[in-house]
Amino acid sequence: MAFKPHSEDQDSISEINVTPLVDVMLVLVIILLVTAPLLTQSVHVTLPKTAETTADINEQPLQISIDAQGAISINKTPIVDLVTLETTLKTKLATNPEIGVHLYADQSVTYAKVAEVMAAVQHAGIAKLAFVTVEK
Repeated sequence: MAFKPHSEDQDSISEINVTPLVDVMLVLVIILLVTAPLLTQSVHVTLPKTAETTADINEQPLQISIDAQGAISINKTPIVDLVTLETTLKTKLATNPEIGVHLYADQSVTYAKVAEVMAAVQHAGIAKLAFVTVEK
């Protein structure tokens, strides 16, 4: 077998070999086709039908509000200070252990005041606290 000497008129081959790329893509397509039906399988259950019921809410959440001047009130009843707020919340919690609090704070109230009220709610032992805002 004779080798031809390298001549100047032959160009080098600069093409990308796409055969391995096609092989990998075909393997991925096969894996996708095999696993796709497994993802959509589900158990068909016929659920029982019952009469419509309303939610069983024994007591509405407490509404704590902080106005622009920093005055605190529970359900529109003014509270003098944070100690009174905490003791009032503890008595409400004793009557209903599942009670929640909705906090209405004016946008001009400082964050420090809101944090103090949140701390009083936490010290009273109430775990359900929600902030109420209005939609823009």
